[in-house]
Amino acid sequence: MGTGYYKFILAALGFLFFGYSIGWAIFGFFVGAIADVYPVIKKQLSAFQNGEFQGAFNRAGAGGGTYGNPQDIFNYYQRQSQQYDFPTMLIALSAAVMKADGKVLKVELNYVKSFFSRQFGNQFNKTHLQTLKQFLDTPTIPIDEICRDINMRMQPAMRTQLIHYLFGIAKADGNVGQAESDLINRISRLLGVGTSDYTSVKNMFQKDTDSDYKILGITKAATDDEVKKAYRKMAIKFHPDKVAQMGDEYQKGAKEKFQQINDAYEAIKKARGIK
Repeated sequence: MGTGYYKFILAALGFLFFGYSIGWAIFGFFVGAIADVYPVIKKQLSAFQNGEFQGAFNRAGAGGGTYGNPQDIFNYYQRQSQQYDFPTMLIALSAAVMKADGKVLKVELNYVKSFFSRQFGNQFNKTHLQTLKQFLDTPTIPIDEICRDINMRMQPAMRTQLIHYLFGIAKADGNVGQAESDLINRISRLLGVGTSDYTSVKNMFQKDTDSDYKILGITKAATDDEVKKAYRKMAIKFHPDKVAQMGDEYQKGAKEKFQQINDAYEAIKKARGIK
């Protein structure tokens, strides 16, 4: 049987076999729709695993042109985000961080591609690679305008998780450079991420002697009770359930951040002898 028909067949079966229930018909339609698109998803993922997307990225600029004017590239961003929404937001800021230190490294590109393929599956395609290349090729990315747009569409918890993702790109080569750190700090402020939240995430990637305390949003002067309260507050605030609506890869990042909060708390407890 060809694809495209499963949703209608399962909808009918759900309606007939479960007491003429509209609810089961809708459920059957939904399951069938997944069955219909599965071959496409499988083909897209296979293409990525076989390295075909690398060639697509190399060809991405063909016929696309380069936007030299910030307003032109923002207009391009708006057109793409209207069609692809969330992926385009990530692509625009990903490109900005990749370009921050004046060079785009292959390890950064691989990090972004790997994240997107796991996060969006078959939705990550040649068009997204073309979009990424457009932002990488443009002389200036209008960060302010893009962040204002993201603020209107993205919840606060997701914006903080976005900062965590951007630091992941910066750290892909093993070190977060000053230019990258400064840009992510600017993006964080534009996205309305609180200073304490930004500092907490930053210290997960740029460690110093006080990083465990900074991850919990406190200083070494905090009392044991304040340490416990800070941990409980951060554990609630950054629980992975806060971004449960996001894809698996975003959930993975949230769980990593949550684990780092737990690790920081355990390190402080051990150093202080807190039970």
